[in-house]
Amino acid sequence: MTSAALGQMRSAARAAHPREACGLLLGTGARIVEARPARNVHPTPETRFEIDPQALIDAHRAARAGGAAILGYFHSHPHGPPHPSATDRECAARDGRVWAIIAEDDVLFWQDGEAGFAPLSFAIIES
Repeated sequence: MTSAALGQMRSAARAAHPREACGLLLGTGARIVEARPARNVHPTPETRFEIDPQALIDAHRAARAGGAAILGYFHSHPHGPPHPSATDRECAARDGRVWAIIAEDDVLFWQDGEAGFAPLSFAIIES
């Protein structure tokens, strides 16, 4: 993950507080190069998130045109730890994508797999 992408997630979380921030993790292979904030369209953004469907459509179109792929998603927990919540586990697609969860300035990464969330290690690459 690039340091710029990490900064983008943290900035989005601070700007959205006390609501949940959310967005897309974009990159190539296993390298996240951008954390693109998206509008949280959930009716109760203080405790839940839903990425604006138009942001997803736009990112998929850009990827098909040769842009970065959607590697996963990020969201913030304004009042909890950076671990998957019961709501996160309930809503997860189990599609193998990466989830980054931000709480204050702490960020942890998880893979959303068939058996649920598994923690991921990561390295910051200066961008």
